[in-house]
Amino acid sequence: MLVWERPEPPNRPVPAPLSRERIVGAAIQLADADGLDAVSLRKVATALDVRPMRLYGYIASKEELLDLMVDAAHAEIRPVGDGWREVLRSLADVTRHAVHEHEWLADLLGGRPQLGPHALASGETLAAALGDVDLDDVMPMVAAVKAYVIGAVRREIAERRAERATGMDERQWQASLGPYLERTFATGRFPALATVVRDAAHLDADQTFRIGLDFLLDGIEARIARL
Repeated sequence: MLVWERPEPPNRPVPAPLSRERIVGAAIQLADADGLDAVSLRKVATALDVRPMRLYGYIASKEELLDLMVDAAHAEIRPVGDGWREVLRSLADVTRHAVHEHEWLADLLGGRPQLGPHALASGETLAAALGDVDLDDVMPMVAAVKAYVIGAVRREIAERRAERATGMDERQWQASLGPYLERTFATGRFPALATVVRDAAHLDADQTFRIGLDFLLDGIEARIARL
């Protein structure tokens, strides 16, 4: 039986009452502060001032705890809008916002489908919004947007982590590599790339995300129009 279907242990008079909600909340606080490496059943128990063994009445493993954390984050991923394009754009925006709020989420999105109640509620919203789309196209459309968002936010989070590790923001990093690139481009071996680097607009992360998403949604719209 999956963790979302298992009943919690009955309440009993104890100094520190527990629930899955409290356990997950403590785990998320630890992960928000110090990343997934800071999350263990022992550390969560310490944060809740209980013995680690008490947690096993509510969850069976760290893997279940991570599943519950991801589903709790899906409570913040509730797309809205009229029509498939608005809803898919909203899905992209709210997912990105959730990952920026919970950096650890970038490491857990993707892979197997999330089947917790909050994730299923988000899926129901998407399926209902895409009700006029050919049934066989619904899942590929959603999967395409999710794949784009996951790739984009993982790149953004990797940049954020690199900045923390090196103490250099993107502009400082680019400036440090500028002389190398100038020498390399001066060889004439990479003329097309040199033109793009020197002459194309340098977009920030928000602009890059929005334009890339527009490319994807325009492609989906063109496909639907051909069918």
